[in-house]
Amino acid sequence: MLSRARSLLLAGFFVFLSSFSANGTEEFANPPTPLLVKAGEQITANLFNLIFLFDRVASDPPTATTPDYLERISKPSSPFYGDYLDYRRGRISRAELVRRLPHVAMMGDSLTQHFYISSPISLFWRARTERRKNWFLDTDPDPASIHSVYERLATFTPLVATEYNGAGALVASRRAGEGIRRRIVRTRNLSGQARQILRKKRLPDLIMIWIGHNNLDWTEGLSLTEREHPEKRLQEMATQFRVNYTEPLQSLIDRAKSENHNVMIVVFGLANIDAFFKARKKAEAIHARNPAFYPYFESGYRSFESLKPPYQKNMIRLSLMMNAEMRAMVADLNREAKNYGNVRVQYSDALTKVDFSRLEMINPVDAWHPSVEGHKALAAAAFSSLVPRLEFLGIRQKSTAKHRLDFSKYGAR
Repeated sequence: MLSRARSLLLAGFFVFLSSFSANGTEEFANPPTPLLVKAGEQITANLFNLIFLFDRVASDPPTATTPDYLERISKPSSPFYGDYLDYRRGRISRAELVRRLPHVAMMGDSLTQHFYISSPISLFWRARTERRKNWFLDTDPDPASIHSVYERLATFTPLVATEYNGAGALVASRRAGEGIRRRIVRTRNLSGQARQILRKKRLPDLIMIWIGHNNLDWTEGLSLTEREHPEKRLQEMATQFRVNYTEPLQSLIDRAKSENHNVMIVVFGLANIDAFFKARKKAEAIHARNPAFYPYFESGYRSFESLKPPYQKNMIRLSLMMNAEMRAMVADLNREAKNYGNVRVQYSDALTKVDFSRLEMINPVDAWHPSVEGHKALAAAAFSSLVPRLEFLGIRQKSTAKHRLDFSKYGAR
């Protein structure tokens, strides 16, 4: 039972969250925050996290380790057999042994989460506690569940996977405040996610990034007159997007240069927004006939105005411009890192090619985020794009697990 103080705080926050869900649930870039305001926001967020510490117990951890890794690396044929012997002889700790396994990190926004818009209470809870159950990280052995990238990689090698993505994450300047709302739901923008990774003792072998969808709301702050001629605005947004993306990516590359293992960073292009709108149009027709279907369909229009039909064409246009900027950015960064044989940065359009025009691919609640089927398709596409790159990471493309691992036998890790 919640204490009286906690209940009052929760009730007050849900009133606050109601406006949050209707006005920028995910999609607004914050300007630089004054120091005193930033300090106040940090104190408030810390207090809130302390009071609601109980939700950590209800959350799956954002990191998963292959449960049978010890058994698998104990075989002489394992590339980690030498590390296993060091562990058995007491030369290294269990923690150090795990650190030597391949590490994979996921940076992104709500399209890499089991997330969708619903009532303020459930939205808040889902944003804070939902981990796994997505195309990158899922450990459910049920054949009907998502066969995630983590599970697919686990058939080749034991590994450690961590998700840093969060609902509402933006590609924004590191000097921009993340805002009290994002802090309370524990979301960090791309720069903040990069800082989390850089704090780790060991940089992940593979870093996957899929972010930028929350930067597509091109109508925000524009008058009706300005919206009729958005060319300058779109170009400015695409240019700034690249600048803000390059900064954290460069910091990861600089750290990778000093690592004693190979590091691969894969930048995924944005989802196919044109295809997405085709599915959303079908959902709209169904919702118009029966509002019980896609009950939070309108939430998209309220919090992301560029989703409205008159503005969709330019949202599609902006997504293509941003993809072009990401592709050029990666090419430039790769040229700069060419003298470092242990670092590779690659652009992938694998997730852009996923066909989101099919109705079953979008969430049945908000017609905005991926459905379970959507997550399955994203997992398959992402993994297929990774397979040719595994050799660079020293991962043998030969299954060492005879079947899809049943993680339930080992408990949560």
